[in-house]
Amino acid sequence: MDALEEIFGKTAQMTVLKNLIAHKEESTYLSGIADETGLSHSSVARVITPLIKSDIVIEKPLGKQIRTFRLNLENEKTKLILDFYDRLNKM
Repeated sequence: MDALEEIFGKTAQMTVLKNLIAHKEESTYLSGIADETGLSHSSVARVITPLIKSDIVIEKPLGKQIRTFRLNLENEKTKLILDFYDRLNKM
């Protein structure tokens, strides 16, 4: 359990967010996040929605059925989360 989970608990949304932080320079798919985190595809879809709505995650369609996701590194909230996460993990 890392420092973030110790404070906020281990939730599906936290797991997805940590996965996106680990791959912050890359775009990924729901199935990729699900595979890497062990969460179901439907769980990832459910918990990523609020992250998209808050503009922490950018969603881009790729064709008619595929969607890609990545952290919005230009968003101030995302920058704060990344800074907090980095500082917390250094303690």
